[in-house]
Amino acid sequence: MEELFYIITLEVVCLGTPLTYENWGSDLPVFPIGDSLKGSMRVLEWAYREYGDDLVYACSFGAEGMVLIDLISKVKPDASIVFLDTDLHFKETYDVIRQVEARYPQLQIELVKPELTLAEQADAYGDALWERQPNLCCQLRKIKPLERALAPATAWLSGLRRDQSPSRQFTQFVNKDDRFQSIKVCPLIHWTWDDVWDYIRSEDLPYNVLHDQGYPSIGCDKCTRPVEDGQDYRDGRWAGMQKTECGLHVQP
Repeated sequence: MEELFYIITLEVVCLGTPLTYENWGSDLPVFPIGDSLKGSMRVLEWAYREYGDDLVYACSFGAEGMVLIDLISKVKPDASIVFLDTDLHFKETYDVIRQVEARYPQLQIELVKPELTLAEQADAYGDALWERQPNLCCQLRKIKPLERALAPATAWLSGLRRDQSPSRQFTQFVNKDDRFQSIKVCPLIHWTWDDVWDYIRSEDLPYNVLHDQGYPSIGCDKCTRPVEDGQDYRDGRWAGMQKTECGLHVQP
């Protein structure tokens, strides 16, 4: 069996300069995946050592988010976390955010709002934009707010897993993100859905109760439905709209 080694060969690390979008190169850190957490803790340790307070976690507070929050708290208890508060989330999502705030009081959790209220958006673009132009709604209520949140940061964390969808199967631990001109770090790429839930149960973590009601992927309440047995993980997102991504993880 091929041995896995934890090797960091980045020349920029040796020079004391963090890896950035501007100095992205071919010499990238390599992490082992043979441990029980499939490399995730070593990735987080490297990321916070590399970026410190210039690293932001953009969290949707789904199941993967609960795992990543718990792992992050062991590395940097006062880490910065942003939640894109579209004003269209389920009540249960806000409930789990309050539970996380109580369990991890040192975390710096910020709810980032769109520039337009729902009423202002309706005035400008018409009612129920999410039904007529879901891509534009996501642009206004998710992508632009994340652009603002990431503007002062050098890198950001995401809970993407390779088996979530075909568009995510080639995600790496460390990625050059052309969409936000940033470094995107994804510690959970090798985790399965079962891995996520095994960790949640073993650590007795809070989680969104909608997961128990057939919602594997949870977004805005207007665009999220439960899935049936045998359906894809993301079939409940923008059902019937030929859309499976909000655009945050789609490269231009």
